Amino acid sequence: MAQLPTDPAQINAWAKNTLGEHLGIEITAVGERTITGRMPVDHRTHQPMGLLHGGASVALAETLGSIGATLQVDIRKQACVGLEINANHLKGVKSGYVVGHATALHVGRSTQVWEIRITHEETGALVCISRITMAVIDLPAASSTPA
Repeated sequence: MAQLPTDPAQINAWAKNTLGEHLGIEITAVGERTITGRMPVDHRTHQPMGLLHGGASVALAETLGSIGATLQVDIRKQACVGLEINANHLKGVKSGYVVGHATALHVGRSTQVWEIRITHEETGALVCISRITMAVIDLPAASSTPA
């Protein structure tokens, strides 16, 4: 089964020139059905009041859930795309890093559900809790006739 690499450095290289790279998201650990990453709380991720933007938290959650889901399938045959995401923003953060830890709640043939808990790296405070539902779609078969 062809999969993405599970080494965080390789995943980070694969995510070059994406929103995740622009926001400073980096994958730090990959488990069997878990993935962890962190994101800076700085000018790229602040809202006008100087706090972590809720949309940045959702971008971290979706990045982790999407990569985690993709690691569960054969990328030659299937892809994972977001169906729904929700987030509860629980605590404001002004600086440092937030850490997202995504855990698969359900890995099925056609859907996956991931829970993402985002905490402040320095204090451990729960900043956001999110859940994403991913659709697992079949990729078109490669054509055997030349175009």
